[in-house]
Amino acid sequence: MEPYRFSRGWNVVRPALATAVLLVPAYAVAVYLYVLSPQAIDVGYAPIQPMPFSHAMHAGELGMDCSYAHNTVVSSDGASVPTTHTCWACQQTIGADIETLAARRESHETGKPIQWVRVHDLPDFVYFDHSAHVSRGVGCVSCHGRIDKMEVVRQSETLRMSWCLGCHRTPEPQLRPQEMITSMDWQAISAGADGLQLSIRSVNPSQDCSTCHR
Repeated sequence: MEPYRFSRGWNVVRPALATAVLLVPAYAVAVYLYVLSPQAIDVGYAPIQPMPFSHAMHAGELGMDCSYAHNTVVSSDGASVPTTHTCWACQQTIGADIETLAARRESHETGKPIQWVRVHDLPDFVYFDHSAHVSRGVGCVSCHGRIDKMEVVRQSETLRMSWCLGCHRTPEPQLRPQEMITSMDWQAISAGADGLQLSIRSVNPSQDCSTCHR
């Protein structure tokens, strides 16, 4: 009986198969580690920024509205970081020569943007639309916590899929009047207030995979 002979085509398939056997597990491990990175799940994650900026003073003590700095949060999927020009409008009136503001002064003079480090950094395979949430009554504090009390911004929630799904399944506690979206200390007046907001907006968050994974 003659031994079985592989066709010549097998010489082409074999290297590809060997590569897949090696790369697929490596890719799976890489994705797993990335999903569990500090930016994705670490409550309390607070990276060092290129210059100090106190949200406690700006959003808390001065009462600045979040949308003044993050002005695309209502109309776009992302919440923009304010440009140096936006910050400079105030800084030049309070003292542009303050040493702690040197990085912003340099950015203003050179035109080079400040390289802020993102705190809430979802994996690339996750899609999140700020405007879709804000327009339906989800306040900033629901995801970002009491920013107005943070000297240094830190991650307040895990941002994991189970946490997001929990809100999609029961959104009522997170809903508020549109004019209170950026309020840090707003509380529902009565037990039925959240339900009222739900019925007004007909909020029915999708739980389909394609909503966040596109």
